[in-house]
Amino acid sequence: MKAKAILAAVATALGLASVSAFADEDLYREAWYAVPGINYNWTDSDLKADDGMGGFIRFGKELTPNWDIQAGASYARTDEDTNLSTRGKYKQALFGVDALYMFSRDKFRPFLLAGLGYADNKTRYRDATWGGNKDSWMGNVGAGFQYLVSDKLGFQADLRHIWSEAETGLVGNRDTKTVGNTQLNLGVIYRFGEPVSKLLAVTEQMPAPEPAPAPVAAPAPAPAPEKPAAEPCKPTVEKMTLSAAELFAFNGDRLSAEGKSKLDETAQKIKQHSDIELVMVDGYTDRLGSAAYNQKLSERRANAVKKYLVEQGVDANRVQAVGKGKADPVVACEGVRGKKKLIECLAPNRRVVVEATYKQESGCTQQ
Repeated sequence: MKAKAILAAVATALGLASVSAFADEDLYREAWYAVPGINYNWTDSDLKADDGMGGFIRFGKELTPNWDIQAGASYARTDEDTNLSTRGKYKQALFGVDALYMFSRDKFRPFLLAGLGYADNKTRYRDATWGGNKDSWMGNVGAGFQYLVSDKLGFQADLRHIWSEAETGLVGNRDTKTVGNTQLNLGVIYRFGEPVSKLLAVTEQMPAPEPAPAPVAAPAPAPAPEKPAAEPCKPTVEKMTLSAAELFAFNGDRLSAEGKSKLDETAQKIKQHSDIELVMVDGYTDRLGSAAYNQKLSERRANAVKKYLVEQGVDANRVQAVGKGKADPVVACEGVRGKKKLIECLAPNRRVVVEATYKQESGCTQQ
């Protein structure tokens, strides 16, 4: 009956999620979150214990677009099933850290998990003549999903298999065994911090009012014509903008085959000049995600481009790489709904700009 109750709770949670009108936008923002909940445990046969319920609390952090980490504790207690007595209780307390590989950052987020920690197994049955207390290591693997019904709230469900050590057997014949329990968890997610829409709000600046026209004085006599001043000479600057989609995978910093081909052309253009003064490589991202994550990603991409240009023969002493994060956007995409559409719209902002400066002067008046 207990197993049916928790499965009914899972079905109810999914039913509530299915009627949610929450927009499927970009929901990754490196958030901290808490997951309290209940669990149902199928115990190892060597433990001589019934199946039963328990509870847990975990705290998590969105580390990258594909990885979360969770740390927490769980507790379960079931009845003795030794055929010797029914007065004993099997108790298990777990403390651990799990790494979660997230397949998506939409509302529905399936994941795989693996973790390690500490287990406290108590199997004192039949007036303490069977089993004992055992502190041990703990390891678990599993699969599950998260479903967000808003930017703040959601559900998490997972099924995991947990290994640890426990004492089994009667006094005089006790043995420490590695046991494996299967656990179904259902919890409520609460995410801390501001929603993405607030973090990424773009403030439009109003144009400054035009100054009032100055009084017009009577025209002075026309002066004698003078020789025009010479226009100052400036170095020659060649600017090449490369789309991040051509260079890298989404959220990646490893150059693709297409990206290397594009950079081969760029390096060839630069090497045609023997008077290189500076090659500036600026990396940019879009506004999705946190400022800290975008800054690091733009730096890694700029450095990857710099490294490849140097490998193709561009003087390393003349190349500088800078990450500029989500600064200087080309497009704003205000009002675009849905994560996929927003990613497509913001594509021009995800770019690498290579600006080469040469000693040969241009734009000046010859005397």
